[in-house]
Amino acid sequence: MTINVNDCFFYIKNGANIKQGVISGGIPITRIETLANDTFNRDKMGYAGIHDKKKYTEYILQDGDILMSHINSMAYLGRAVMYKMQKNECIIHGMNLLRLKANRNFILPEYAEYYFKSNTFKKYIKKIAKKSVNQASFSIADLKSIPLFLPNMVEQKKIYNTLNRIDNIISLKNQQLKKLDLLTKSLFVEMFGDTVINPLGWEEHKLEEYIDFLTSGSRGWAKYFVNEENELFLTIKNVKNNKIVLDDIQYIKAPKNKEAERTKVKCGDLLISITADLGRTGVIDKDISSRGAYINQHLSLVRLDQNRINPQYISYYLETDAGKRQFCSKNQNGVKAGLNFDAIKSLNIIVPPIELQDDFVKNIYFIDKHKFPILD
Repeated sequence: MTINVNDCFFYIKNGANIKQGVISGGIPITRIETLANDTFNRDKMGYAGIHDKKKYTEYILQDGDILMSHINSMAYLGRAVMYKMQKNECIIHGMNLLRLKANRNFILPEYAEYYFKSNTFKKYIKKIAKKSVNQASFSIADLKSIPLFLPNMVEQKKIYNTLNRIDNIISLKNQQLKKLDLLTKSLFVEMFGDTVINPLGWEEHKLEEYIDFLTSGSRGWAKYFVNEENELFLTIKNVKNNKIVLDDIQYIKAPKNKEAERTKVKCGDLLISITADLGRTGVIDKDISSRGAYINQHLSLVRLDQNRINPQYISYYLETDAGKRQFCSKNQNGVKAGLNFDAIKSLNIIVPPIELQDDFVKNIYFIDKHKFPILD
């Protein structure tokens, strides 16, 4: 059976308009960040010094309420999380999140949460979204009109239980992967010491001493985007945790010109994010370079002298405390983050013997091999 969202929820409203952060403490208040990573984050709420809940009785969250982001960047618009009350807690529903109360004669909140995370629902959100320069939004009226597939209550429970088991398995695998990532960081410290104080006395140099080529990516290449599989267009979201990830990749049919030649990556190129989330790093491997890949303007391409320094080692070094502190201090603007070429060239690095760098990278490959069975 298919019915509209309006028929499944007897209450769909925005939260209380409370100015947060002026006075600390008191009853916590939800905000957009509370739903980060598709979970209810109690450590990402606001405060306004409210201690008496009587004035906000209508806005106190109740177990099974669904919170949904209706003003956000397009990627996170429609993000929905079900609230599970913990013992004796009191939380105020704040602005910029909708609260949906399910008619439990028709729909289980647990089932609704999974439906709202489905690709089907996300397609409807794209249709009703009203885009502006920096964010998108949708109206409650348009949300209410979205059709919702609704099996009977028994089937809803079966679907929820199945998806919940899958989520638990994914969560367990993610925990195992995090442990391997911690092992990698521990290995770096064990081999090279604390990068901030350099207790092993490795030589210190500027990154520019090892750079053969440095550039940033192209602007205005949306006209070259294609939907079918083709060459790759790498952006910040593809550079994460010392890796180049292709989970959400844009395909492109690059032009045959000097700009394309300049921004096309080669195996061993180090990529660094130079706007927004500064200092993300990753190294291009043979597979990506063989497929053909280009970078956008938010990434810098650093081609190093691999006879003298290992790009993978530098990638991991730059994501240690020593690297992160430098990126923070070299930020060109406190409001809109950015790095220029001089800032990249002037990065301080410690340089152990190349043989030791290579040994570290070999160990990293060994650890990564252990990740593949977990991902299967």
